Amino acid sequence: MIKNLMRGTAALSLLFSPLALPASATAAAAPGAPAAVVLALPDAVGQIPVADESRAGYDRSKFKHWNTGLDLGDGCNTRNEVLLAEATQAPGMAAGCRLSGGAWVSYYDGQEVHDPAKLDIDHMTPLAEAWDSGASAWTAARREAYANDQDAAASLAAVTARTNRSKADQDPAQWMPPLPDAHCRYIGEWTATKLRWGLTADQAEADALAVYAEACETTVVHYTPAA
Repeated sequence: MIKNLMRGTAALSLLFSPLALPASATAAAAPGAPAAVVLALPDAVGQIPVADESRAGYDRSKFKHWNTGLDLGDGCNTRNEVLLAEATQAPGMAAGCRLSGGAWVSYYDGQEVHDPAKLDIDHMTPLAEAWDSGASAWTAARREAYANDQDAAASLAAVTARTNRSKADQDPAQWMPPLPDAHCRYIGEWTATKLRWGLTADQAEADALAVYAEACETTVVHYTPAA
């Protein structure tokens, strides 16, 4: 319904493309639109500015979500649109976009889930971490756009509630997915999200990203700066 196949395919090609490209490349874009950027993971990590973080003034309600999503005619909010897009088996949908059944694979822990109520939609870079890293200076409209970002496959992920709540607002210096095979993808998607939205990293986070990037040197990051 909403980029169903595109989203899953993009999530894989985003980070596991072979490094046949130069370390940095820019794809053609429509006039006036931000250009897509392609970087090897170690180079992408090096592009994130390092700065101290501050949570002063943070409140989750300052990031309006979930809004009416991309398709105003489907009756679904962002949460349910992401569930529809990431389903490996389409769920049933009743009036009001009430979902039932279906199947998803939570890439953080490799678990297959058949009840949408047991999934959370994770913000790759948590809202509190985004606030600490630059979003405190944004307008309310930009924070809403961030919290509901479906224009980049890395921004939102349907994962088990258990792993999402274990992660909470922690960065990769403090938390990583329990499935080791997910680590390179996760670091790539974290880095892509920070670069897409112009967010910073504190020193501990930057150091952790650099260590993981060295171990994931063939991972390729694609991102487009948010408008």
